[in-house]
Amino acid sequence: MLTSDIIVIGAGAKAANAQQWVQPIMDAFAFFKMPNPSANVLAAFLANAGIETGGLTRLVENLNYDANGLARTWKNRYAVDPDAKIKVPNALAVKLANKPQDIANQTYGGRFGNGPAESGDGWKFRGRGLFQTTFHDNYLATGKALGLDLIGNPDQLAEPEAAARSAVWYFVRKGCVPYAEAGNISKVVEIINGKPPCTANDGETRILRFKNAVAALNA
Repeated sequence: MLTSDIIVIGAGAKAANAQQWVQPIMDAFAFFKMPNPSANVLAAFLANAGIETGGLTRLVENLNYDANGLARTWKNRYAVDPDAKIKVPNALAVKLANKPQDIANQTYGGRFGNGPAESGDGWKFRGRGLFQTTFHDNYLATGKALGLDLIGNPDQLAEPEAAARSAVWYFVRKGCVPYAEAGNISKVVEIINGKPPCTANDGETRILRFKNAVAALNA
């Protein structure tokens, strides 16, 4: 059974924050017809959600990058030479530096259903939730699956109930459940993060938390 102590172990959450997530997470699994997820599934979900959100605390994407951060994160857009070992920011990166709203609109504008930069869609549909739903089309699809108007009110994904439900939907839809059941946490990490466990995505921590949470759930 999921408890706040398990969330502390599996997601790296602070005890004061963990309790508010117990019911939303269990309700989310029940919503997708898994009222009693196995220890492996819960542990894999928590281990990844915890890393992606800094212990279930960061539910809205932080886009406050300086010029160097922009060049490193989106090298093809903001680096003078994307192939250089050291990424030097281009003029656009310098112009946008430390302007989160402008960064979102420029970076996410005109993609996956978002209007152009001037539409403001990049900021409106920036990453939210436990697994960072981003872009108009993904908000639309997620909202349909959850029965929520996320186009009219995208901030719903920054609340525990919708954040948990959207993440479980993504977890199920992307095929994480069979891998989690088999104990293949590395594959789950790759599906969620886009890369196999590595230093950049705190892969070792994800794996360790998965193992510890499975042990605690089976105790």
